Amino acid sequence: MTLRIYGAPRSRTFRVLWAAEELGIPYENIPVDFAEGSKKPEYLAINPNGRIPAIDDDGFVLFESLAITMYLARKHGNGKLYPSSPQAEACLWQWSLWGANEIEVPMVQWIGNRFVLPPEKRNEAIAAEAEAKLPRPMGVLDAHLATREHILGAGGFTIADLNVASLVYTAWFNKGDLSRWPQVQAWLDRVLTRPAALKARKLREG
Repeated sequence: MTLRIYGAPRSRTFRVLWAAEELGIPYENIPVDFAEGSKKPEYLAINPNGRIPAIDDDGFVLFESLAITMYLARKHGNGKLYPSSPQAEACLWQWSLWGANEIEVPMVQWIGNRFVLPPEKRNEAIAAEAEAKLPRPMGVLDAHLATREHILGAGGFTIADLNVASLVYTAWFNKGDLSRWPQVQAWLDRVLTRPAALKARKLREG
């Protein structure tokens, strides 16, 4: 059965689409938008939280994008993208959750209010406050990447890279100033131009 991915590419669904492309999993992207689509009874039967994304993998239903990407990599990766040792697995979880806790909210607020929202809906005060919160966590990531090409180091590209890069992608794509963190900039240039990333980006960017 083809993997069903519910959601819109211009959302956290992007990281799930990217993971499916990296893993070579046949999938169907079923469009569900933020507002009306995610609140319809048929979708609430899949994700009662009314949020996107969600998947149906041969009858196994799962929501929360980080859980989905790690599940897909572990099940379908055949040793690719998901580490085999408990220590490396713990580091994958560490960096994935770190990105969600430390970077996601200020990154979305900064880029949304500086570049993405219609001009009349932008709030420069929110953008400035959010941008001011980023140097500490982005500095942590930059220092980490100074001695390795990928987040988990010698293991190469993994779901940890995908999960964190998908959070910083919006700044990279909208030409937000990432020059303060040159190691992050170089890493994004590498991972977001991978063949699978380009396919997923085409769905998001149109």
